[in-house]
Amino acid sequence: MNNYQSNIPLSNRLIERVAPDRSPVMYQRWDELLFLHWSVDISEVSQHLPPGLRVDTFNGKAWVGIVPFTMRRVRPRFLPAVAGLSNFPELNLRTYVVDDQGRPGVWFFSLDTPKRIPNWIARTFFHLNYRQARMRVKMEDSTCIYRSELRDRSKIDQTQEYAWKRQGKSFLAELSGLEFFLVERYRLFAYSIAKKRLLTGRVHHEPYMLQSVELARYTKSLFDSNALGIPSGEPISVLASAGVDVRIFPMEIVG
Repeated sequence: MNNYQSNIPLSNRLIERVAPDRSPVMYQRWDELLFLHWSVDISEVSQHLPPGLRVDTFNGKAWVGIVPFTMRRVRPRFLPAVAGLSNFPELNLRTYVVDDQGRPGVWFFSLDTPKRIPNWIARTFFHLNYRQARMRVKMEDSTCIYRSELRDRSKIDQTQEYAWKRQGKSFLAELSGLEFFLVERYRLFAYSIAKKRLLTGRVHHEPYMLQSVELARYTKSLFDSNALGIPSGEPISVLASAGVDVRIFPMEIVG
């Protein structure tokens, strides 16, 4: 893959890999992740960002990714996982940003899940754009078949479908490559509209063991439902991972 031509040093990215020196607020596992990415013009992304964030670029382009996966064993630090509540699929549309301190992270346009309570918690305490959706995931002969339909019927082309199979040997992303830029992200940003302030939170997990993908089916309607132009052509980067165990840390005010 291409070497970094980025707007921040690689060292800024590597330091994010180090686990925060404090207690997490939540534990979870992310299983069967698919990463589909397209490059887009910087202006297409920057107009959607809140104050305090700018586009993180690779080779002069912004990048937007569709990421379907399954959340498992989601629980607060002092409570056990709960059957029927702690396991559910999630589908997000995301891009990559940098704050004024030079810290790289993820900005989520949307995060769709079928669970009302986790959605409310994430919207209320993490200020993330979680949306309610009908979702179904099943495995057939090592192929993950994933379907999501927004409950908000005002959205056009609200059904998303993905089918993929991980294949080949697992590998770690090269530090100078596009894969590292796209998937090795350990910080998220959110914006409180009510209080007009930017927030950030850390996540920590082992670096993804990635695999190539046999991609049978995918849709781009998430772009449309987030008022983004639908990119032309096939995704430039297609990756998958069996999953990682994750620790979630408290949100903090940026500044």
